[in-house]
Amino acid sequence: MLNNIFGKNKYITVKTRDKKGEKEKSPEDDRLWTRCKSCNEIIFNKKLVENLMVCPRCEYHFRLSARDRIAITLDDDSFKEDFNNLKSQDPLDFPKYTDKMSRAKETTGLNEAIIVGEGNINKHPVVIGVMDFGFMGGSMGSVVGEKITRAVEKAIKTRKPLLIFSTAGGARMQEGLFSLMQMAKTSAAVRKLHEAGVLFISIMTDPTSGGVTASFASLADIIVAEKGALIAFAGPRVIKQTISARLPEGFQRAEFLLEHGMVDLVVDRHQLRDSLAKIIRFHQSGVKNYG
Repeated sequence: MLNNIFGKNKYITVKTRDKKGEKEKSPEDDRLWTRCKSCNEIIFNKKLVENLMVCPRCEYHFRLSARDRIAITLDDDSFKEDFNNLKSQDPLDFPKYTDKMSRAKETTGLNEAIIVGEGNINKHPVVIGVMDFGFMGGSMGSVVGEKITRAVEKAIKTRKPLLIFSTAGGARMQEGLFSLMQMAKTSAAVRKLHEAGVLFISIMTDPTSGGVTASFASLADIIVAEKGALIAFAGPRVIKQTISARLPEGFQRAEFLLEHGMVDLVVDRHQLRDSLAKIIRFHQSGVKNYG
């Protein structure tokens, strides 16, 4: 079941008329509807949730929180969170960083921009990490890098496939070089995972960019992108302004990257869980037959 799908400022104003004229409903009633960011369709929220936060008209994939992503991916009640005690510090004494961290924690209910742990997907045990764009744009700081590294180490130790769902604006500028170091740290951890022969599936969701794209997210055995996801190092607006040229249609979207060999699969959210389970099943079958 999806939790906390609808945050603040995501609702259109729903009005009705009574005998005295036009009258706005209560704030609770305003939460009945959402406007699609792609096609402007007005969608009944219950229908949107039932459709896994995908617009029934244009198939635009709304962003999901980390906990909601876990809820629709893993078997019910199978998830066990790890390393939730890790919390970011302020190594550079960056102005207002602690305030932004506090607001992010209050808004998302998370300690950091990623949740890691273990669970089952169609009864297949996995180690999983899920990033949350709602926490400071899913930026990768020291704790995000540490959690990913520990998830990799657990996957090696338990021999369970590793799944990482990425959604990020890149490295966290408030931690400076400490943040950029996480690119090398996570990449080195993934190298050890490959050497151990443990399956790593990277799932890129909207948006995946910056240092996350340039490190662990692009180093998996199989790279899956959710339909329509923006995947980039520098964003399309930055590139367009830099080179002063018109970019191709659909540039840096999942389908464009599939066509150009940057990802292995583009999958609709409704098929993602079964597709991941199928990949794991095929891999385990191959390993068993080889052994």
